[in-house]
Amino acid sequence: MNTSAETAAPGKAADVIVVGGGNAAFTAAHAAAVRGRRVVLLEKAPRAQFGGNSYYTAGATRIAHRGLADLLDFIEPDERHAATHVPPYSPADYARDLAKVTNGRNDPGLTEALVNEAAPGLRWLHSLGLKYRLMYERQAYERADGTYLFWGGLHVGNVGGGAGLMHDHLRVADRLGTEVRYGQDVFDLLTENGTVTGVKVRQDNGIVQELRAESVVLAAGGFEANRELRRAHLGPGWENAKVRGTPFNTGQMITAALALGAAKGGDWQSCHSTQWDAFTPGNESNRELTNRLTRQSYPLGIIVNRAGERFLDEGADFRNYTYAKYGKEILEQPGSVAYQIFDAGLRPMLRAEEYDMPGVSVESAGSVEELAERIGVDPERLAKTVNDYNRSIDVSIPFDPNVKDGRRAGTTPPKSNWAIPLSDGPFYAYAVTCGITFTFGGLNCDPHGRVLDERGRALPGLYACGEMLGGLFSGNYPGGSGLAAGVVFGRRAGSLA
Repeated sequence: MNTSAETAAPGKAADVIVVGGGNAAFTAAHAAAVRGRRVVLLEKAPRAQFGGNSYYTAGATRIAHRGLADLLDFIEPDERHAATHVPPYSPADYARDLAKVTNGRNDPGLTEALVNEAAPGLRWLHSLGLKYRLMYERQAYERADGTYLFWGGLHVGNVGGGAGLMHDHLRVADRLGTEVRYGQDVFDLLTENGTVTGVKVRQDNGIVQELRAESVVLAAGGFEANRELRRAHLGPGWENAKVRGTPFNTGQMITAALALGAAKGGDWQSCHSTQWDAFTPGNESNRELTNRLTRQSYPLGIIVNRAGERFLDEGADFRNYTYAKYGKEILEQPGSVAYQIFDAGLRPMLRAEEYDMPGVSVESAGSVEELAERIGVDPERLAKTVNDYNRSIDVSIPFDPNVKDGRRAGTTPPKSNWAIPLSDGPFYAYAVTCGITFTFGGLNCDPHGRVLDERGRALPGLYACGEMLGGLFSGNYPGGSGLAAGVVFGRRAGSLA
């Protein structure tokens, strides 16, 4: 028996086959299952590595709402709610933020669906069993009077973060009768008379099966875990980026759909990339530390490269609107490494889940010059950078991390907000590199998730959602909109499949 080439006897495996295992895939499966469709979800990873990229996230999900009172029907109770202000965030605000960070390259139809359906999508998932809360530790600082002000348009997340999100999804899928199969290497699509009728899947033992269904929903992620495709589409150097999430998103099903006649969608030359722990062992696809390896308190301090020089505006905007593009900036620095610098006064404000992480890449010293020596940077150069920054700060403006306070450092490059002199030892340097999250290029789809060909015609029987759906993001993205898009377009695709 030649198991590497054996094909199992064909038969209808389900009404709907979902390829992938993250938030979008399970949302699509739920949407199909509640309609009475028989669903099989094919996850490439083994059971011990389930959850796709979603498992590695903090669970933050951007939705439009009218303020805290509008959220209380589906978020977990918290004694801090009485002292909390959550500013309203309208669909128009959401759309403006998408247009702002992508320089207007976001698809209008996809955007309209996202901004209007993200909140109803979360309420629907909550009705099925998913749990949500306000993200105090990530999106609000406690003020002197004991109150909290949420900022940056991103307020809600899953209980238990990405791991909690995916365990909730698994429980819902089990209750709805969805069959979840692990270790399923789906590598091609089946067609009959121009209609997609199933998939080809290679098992761990090498046996190839043909699984048939009435519809196929592709939710297998981008190509961020494929070094060759990263270099080919994102450019030289991107093969050195650290893979933050699942190692199984290699672009295989994007390639299969393109070979079938699907059109490319979105920006294939950019991606979601962030500042990531540079030197901790096991700093790729780490299921224990997951999102704790990111370093997102950078707006409070400064970032320098190995020459001891600043190279970006750390306070250009709330981190929700800059963090997904600053990984690229660090990749372009010498050695693809930079250092976030803080002093003793700022250190207590850093996110504990990230900066108190076991094994964190950090050096500390009593002076800036000594710190420079510890990180291999010229002491005079780093001292000059810090002194120039300190002297250029407009100290007449009060510091307030909950708003864009306009407290500016007029050095080069400027720091537009939250500039505080680095003056009190000990000083800290956290080494960061580029962590790639997902690629922005995918398949061209209509707002219902139907995959389109080069002439804009739907390929019958084929849908896509999650990071495989191109067109929403380009160059950057607003924090939390990835999981939101997975909910909206996963639900849409599953409702049609």
